[in-house]
Amino acid sequence: MRIAHFSDLHLLALDGVPMRRFLNKRLTGWANLWFKRGHVHRASHVRAIAREIAAAGVDHVVVTGDLTNLALESEFELARDVLVEDLGIDPARVTVVPGNHDVYTRGAMASRRFQTYFADWLESDLPELAVDTSAGRFPVVKLRGEAAIVALSSAVPRLPLVAAGHIGRAQLDALARVLAHPEVAGRTLVLALHHPAIREGRSSLKTHLDGLRDAPALLSLLEPLPRGLVLHGHLHRRVQRVVTTSAGQVQHVGATSASLHDERDDRMAAFNLYELDERGVKRIESSVRNPTTGAFASESVPRYV
Repeated sequence: MRIAHFSDLHLLALDGVPMRRFLNKRLTGWANLWFKRGHVHRASHVRAIAREIAAAGVDHVVVTGDLTNLALESEFELARDVLVEDLGIDPARVTVVPGNHDVYTRGAMASRRFQTYFADWLESDLPELAVDTSAGRFPVVKLRGEAAIVALSSAVPRLPLVAAGHIGRAQLDALARVLAHPEVAGRTLVLALHHPAIREGRSSLKTHLDGLRDAPALLSLLEPLPRGLVLHGHLHRRVQRVVTTSAGQVQHVGATSASLHDERDDRMAAFNLYELDERGVKRIESSVRNPTTGAFASESVPRYV
């Protein structure tokens, strides 16, 4: 089984948006865009990646959040258009999770914007095990061949300059029930969420500001697994960490931002590819877009133990 993974699209669409929509947390986000982010994130990279994945003939696609920049309706429409027109793969073969930018404001959460626009991609094979979160009902489970692809929401609206994630007790308990389900337990787990569960060398303050605050609770649920794959975004760089469990290994792999234009090799817009067989994860690589030619080249994902 071959799985493609891209993340952090950060699609921006401000045409026709009245200024009153920025009289909240979006004001700091807009300032960041004006002075920095808007100059390095390019929608053309996202569309090129989506089309490259469509041509690769993969079995499943995982998108790990931050599809939008400011959680505006126009941005959700643009992100949906990328999935429908450029990726063009049946939603049953695509797993999408929200990032903190997709619930950027409490208004975006209250209006259920993420689940409204991506309802077709959020249908679960085990809907009875899902619980309500700030971005819809999760976990979303898709049973595909040798893999059980399980999507979590770590996205919650925060104060300005705070991007931390939180899964929550109800969703963690639901995940425990999912992992114990016989249709899941016999397959290789592919867990998708926006925030990474492992970040070395992070201070408690940095974790509080932009980390996954209940990462230890999530890792404890994964500790008995003999094998598995945890896919995330948020860091805007390619990174792979191998975690030894009581029964084997679980690999945590991050994708860089699909829109990021950056000369640094581990950050330039790219998507990851994973190959699974009956024994677990067989191969991990990244397909990186050349910033000059636009062509894609296969590279390894930097690995840390």
